[in-house]
Amino acid sequence: MAEQSRSPVPSLMQTMDLTEQEIARRKAFLEFHDIDEQRLRALHSVAQGYADEVIEDFYTHLLAYDESKQFFTDPAILARVKAAQKQYFLRLTQGDYDAAYVEDRLRIGIAHERINLPVELYISAYNFYLRTVLRHLLDADQQHPEQALSVFDSLLKLVFLDMGLAMETYLTQRERTIGEQQEAIREISTPVLPLRERLLLLPIIGAIDPPRAQQLTTQLLHSIREHRAKVVVMDITGVPSVDSAIANHLIQTVQAARLMGAAVIVSGLSPEVAHALVRIGVDLSGVNTVGSLQDGMEEAERLLGYVLTKTADATVPTSAGEE
Repeated sequence: MAEQSRSPVPSLMQTMDLTEQEIARRKAFLEFHDIDEQRLRALHSVAQGYADEVIEDFYTHLLAYDESKQFFTDPAILARVKAAQKQYFLRLTQGDYDAAYVEDRLRIGIAHERINLPVELYISAYNFYLRTVLRHLLDADQQHPEQALSVFDSLLKLVFLDMGLAMETYLTQRERTIGEQQEAIREISTPVLPLRERLLLLPIIGAIDPPRAQQLTTQLLHSIREHRAKVVVMDITGVPSVDSAIANHLIQTVQAARLMGAAVIVSGLSPEVAHALVRIGVDLSGVNTVGSLQDGMEEAERLLGYVLTKTADATVPTSAGEE
């Protein structure tokens, strides 16, 4: 398992709705009561006696497998991780399983996710720990195995609380990472390209959902201001479908661009999309639309006062051997 991170976790408990009431609810669901905390506190002195042996056995086990060995190739890192791991396991028998305890466990879950520690390694660590601790408990009180099993039952409840918290941090961090990646993809997939002075091209490819529609509008307006654009060609050739909500958002984008002094030409409106918009009653009468990107560029140059003139007949080169 990874070395414990002490970096702050801003509002993570609030984000995950882990209030003190929620922590109490989870303990009640696991049937973790005051007697369980008392048993674990009483176990602490015993745990200190077997901690080093358990940690050494645990990392011997991890280093025997390539998928876990790769995380501990540096001896200095391995030594630090062992020390942190010992404190992690000893914390299980120190009592006070309150909000501060939960916050500490959340930090550890985040540290594991950041280094891409597989979830199965985290679970296997607890599997190894629990089996080893049970053996030590039974050896320590061979005359009263039922008492050792009661202590182990309390430890098992707390471990499942820990594992639930860890799984949630994995999911929360992964969802956040996926969201950031999707945002980056949106920015990459919707570039605003300056083609010449005062002329921008906005090629849109792929499906448009409300967040992406909002993002491309913001990006376009910033680019209009930055480049002092007067004409924008918004090409939607690569958009497979447009519903009424997206169409109305595009219309609002055109209107917002006008307020900033730029005319917008929408090109590449496919027959399927055009038919769908007519069927659902979207009014595009106030939008300058053309059939193709080439038509859009020609219309943009006309609005900017450019005239395309053929100066001479072009000679098209042929391959060797062709006349």
